[in-house]
Amino acid sequence: MSTHILRLTVDDHIMIAHSLQSPFFGPAQGLHGATLSIHATFERVGLDDHGVVLDIGRATGLLDETLTPLRYANLDERPEFEGTFSTTETIVEHIAESLAARLPEGHGLRAVEVEAEEHPRARAGVRVELV
Repeated sequence: MSTHILRLTVDDHIMIAHSLQSPFFGPAQGLHGATLSIHATFERVGLDDHGVVLDIGRATGLLDETLTPLRYANLDERPEFEGTFSTTETIVEHIAESLAARLPEGHGLRAVEVEAEEHPRARAGVRVELV
């Protein structure tokens, strides 16, 4: 007997502005823009009654709802990032937690993962266990 862990990934992107105000971040201390390619993966054990992990339209809509407040935003002015550095890592944590909070009741998912590509050679990701 084997257990099948199935995954569905949907993609989108956001354009943001932010500054990372610490000498630790070198030239990124000043206000600058970034385009993040966002990948959201939903995971479950087996399929639901409709033979899917999550409806693709619903998954795409959830990601869009989550990203809309961040689109073209200066994250230095967003309350979600007040008192923290808006690094790619904290951004993916925020997106993953917001996605998890938007999931419908009785979704049956086991985890949500969010990955952000800042450029072709660097990405950050997080996995939120739902059970």
